[in-house]
Amino acid sequence: MSRRPFHRIGEAERRQDLIRATLECISESGLKGATVRQVAARAGVTPGLIRHYFSSKEQMLQDAYREVMTGMTTAVVVAADAQQQTARARLHDFIVANLTPPVADPAKLSLWAAFISHVRVDPTFAEIHRESYLAFRSALEELVGDVLVEVGQAADKRRCQELAIAINGVIDGLWLEGTLVGDLFSETPLPGIAIRSVEALLGGIALYETPPSS
Repeated sequence: MSRRPFHRIGEAERRQDLIRATLECISESGLKGATVRQVAARAGVTPGLIRHYFSSKEQMLQDAYREVMTGMTTAVVVAADAQQQTARARLHDFIVANLTPPVADPAKLSLWAAFISHVRVDPTFAEIHRESYLAFRSALEELVGDVLVEVGQAADKRRCQELAIAINGVIDGLWLEGTLVGDLFSETPLPGIAIRSVEALLGGIALYETPPSS
């Protein structure tokens, strides 16, 4: 395990560096292996400094999980937020971003698998998971609503919510398959399968990578 050289940085940056070191340790050794001592060695600091930023190992792990979930949601929302795009193009890019690196990555799967067992037994982890899921679904509901309005269809809250739940199910399933056995889909890329599946859920509305020519 490599040790990072110590250098003076700000409080926020130091905390972020410790969270990154925690995630690296979890990816290599699982939750039990990510001890305060290991994380300190990875970050190039003393265990005492870690205790300055985190009240316990559990808090350190909770913040690391929040970082993983928030980071994945932010990455796909940013990908769908380009200027001068149609609503269909934004939804298209959102779906593709979920199924391509850096979101669709074996390292992300390893972290997700390490954390997910805690969600069922730890109320704080469960709340972090719930918050991240609702934030992701809310972003997806907004994108779906914009698409429906763009094509002149009703975009009531219940319809948008049901479509967002269904689309999220498609994304989750393909993300899991792609990160587990991605080599099996070299001839049939998963983003294309996802786009066609979502178009079917939307009743045949075509999603465009770029605005269609007039």
